[in-house]
Amino acid sequence: MNEVSYQEKFWQVVSLIPPGSVATYGQVAELAGLPRMARAVGRTLSQLPKDTQLPWFRVINAKGEISFPKDSPAFQRQKALLEAEGVVFLNGKVPLRQYRWQP
Repeated sequence: MNEVSYQEKFWQVVSLIPPGSVATYGQVAELAGLPRMARAVGRTLSQLPKDTQLPWFRVINAKGEISFPKDSPAFQRQKALLEAEGVVFLNGKVPLRQYRWQP
């Protein structure tokens, strides 16, 4: 029986985050059963194909911020995708108390 890769575990968790909610990199790692692997979550998501159906944009950092540089096209794209789902930013941050996914 083949072992599920840690990337696949992360993908499975990210696929469950509902529209209008966010999870942190650390939360995804924790839910995948791999605590302390938040950086690996970021790396895994950065390697997804451009046309992926996985809602990668629902994963943000522990401060409630998008991790891309603020003036980058990637930042603008992630922010627009979240706002399209009704996620509100206050002073550049997503209020985690309100929007963090609680599975």
